[in-house]
Amino acid sequence: MNDKNLTFEQNLDRLEQIVRMLERGDGALEESLKLFQEGTELVRSCGKLLDDAELSVKKVMVAADGSPVEGAFNDEI
Repeated sequence: MNDKNLTFEQNLDRLEQIVRMLERGDGALEESLKLFQEGTELVRSCGKLLDDAELSVKKVMVAADGSPVEGAFNDEI
């Protein structure tokens, strides 16, 4: 089901579904392994989407003359 065009939220929703199914523990081993593999791919996809989002976030700062200046996002507050 892992479609490369899904949003972060859609990937996260599917991942939550998979976790609930695996936590129930009533599925066959083969099906559980497939779900685990899909979940692992979704985690990677979500991580990449978050990394991409972080790269695109810009911090707006004010220059000495009062004009806005864009700077790269960083972890400092």
